[in-house]
Amino acid sequence: QTASSAIKGAIQLGIGYTVGNLTSKPDRDVLMQDFYVVESVFLPSEGSNLTPAHHYPDFRFKTYAPLAFRYFRELFGIKPDDYLYSICSEPLIELSNPGASGSLFFVTSGDEFIIKTVQHKEAEFLQKLLPGYYMNLNQNPRTLLPKFYGLYCVQSGGINIRIVVMNNVLPRALKMHFTYDLKGSTYKRRASRKEREKSNPTFKDLDFLQDMHEGLYFDSETHSALMKTLQRDCRVLESFKIMDYSLLLGIHILNSNRKEKEGECSQSASDAKRHGGQKVLYSTAMESIQGPGKSGDSVTTETTNTMGGIPAKSHKGEKLLLFMGIIDILQSYRLMKKLEHSWKALVYDGDTVSVHRPSFYADRFLKFMNARVFKKVQALKPSPSKKRCNSITALKAASQEIVCAVSQEWKDEKHGILAEGQSYASLDEEVLGSHHRPDLVPSTPSLFEAASLATTLSSSSLNVDEHCQRDQPTLYSS
Repeated sequence: QTASSAIKGAIQLGIGYTVGNLTSKPDRDVLMQDFYVVESVFLPSEGSNLTPAHHYPDFRFKTYAPLAFRYFRELFGIKPDDYLYSICSEPLIELSNPGASGSLFFVTSGDEFIIKTVQHKEAEFLQKLLPGYYMNLNQNPRTLLPKFYGLYCVQSGGINIRIVVMNNVLPRALKMHFTYDLKGSTYKRRASRKEREKSNPTFKDLDFLQDMHEGLYFDSETHSALMKTLQRDCRVLESFKIMDYSLLLGIHILNSNRKEKEGECSQSASDAKRHGGQKVLYSTAMESIQGPGKSGDSVTTETTNTMGGIPAKSHKGEKLLLFMGIIDILQSYRLMKKLEHSWKALVYDGDTVSVHRPSFYADRFLKFMNARVFKKVQALKPSPSKKRCNSITALKAASQEIVCAVSQEWKDEKHGILAEGQSYASLDEEVLGSHHRPDLVPSTPSLFEAASLATTLSSSSLNVDEHCQRDQPTLYSS
């Protein structure tokens, strides 16, 4: 209920003080106890010998695991000066909240960071998650999981406001023509009437199945990179007993009309004032799945600033840029959630309800993304490996014909050679046994020719009379 301007001001002051203070601490490895440290500072409105004066009510500012979060920011290539400049230089912009959590969302003026208010339980859960999160980021820096840059708490007038600083999944500099919050569940997963009336509504699973019933198409390389990243992230969330997360998906249509594009360009010039061309590593969708250096040339032929979006196509053939990230991961499958699932499952089909046990939730989420949302474009040209396969097949067919023809000649001209008693294996032995004629080099059929020959003559065994072979050595050498 506190006025949002006071919250914004307190956040900027608190972060400015603590991050500035942290620069004096030497760099060192993160230790286990660093995840559980909470630093607290009191900022009275009249100021003190440590803190600046301000025109907000007195407040206390807490910083959770400051050294651990400093490490995360370094891992994502965020310099302390850039972090402070982004958050503290210009007023924060408040966003409308599409979710049911009642959280406040602010975005920095440069579009880099989202600041979200979280409940006490969620903040507590994130703190417990930090050692595992640290381990996962070291193993897989390419992830669609939220990038957490800081966890703080503003205490004012007996009220605690906990906030988390994260990466911004959807840049405002590009217009999102569609935004979806997808869970892979169909129970009541449709945007409300109130949500639909907004200028930029966030739709849900049933809306996606209705609007994009054919799914979104990627080239095979991008598709496999995206699905691998999603699978890895879901397994990590499952190991932490996390569920009820969503994939936030923003769709920008590239071949929309020119006027709209011109409007966007002027807006992006005013909106995205990047400080010294700051580029937050691993925060764009494309970098999150397969790293920088991969361009979307296969889909985006025109010179557009893709803002790190993933190139794709709609079923209508429209060129798209997709922005995505997994959000709302601070839900642990605890008692309340178990109870919520149990009573919902009694009334409705339990498998369609969004709250579910973590392993089932992860499997259903992945299945929905793979089967209904993200599809692979079938390549029109056969790949080199396929060509090779085709040429082998053709060669095999040709060799089979040759072998058939040769065997027919043998049958016609040398029918005396065929007799009963010897196996096909002994033929090879006898051919190889012609060492008494060193001037003749025996030529044995290749494996698949032998196989073809065996199938052609499967009805009868091929037998050779020793006497005939001694009389006709030239047959085999040729």
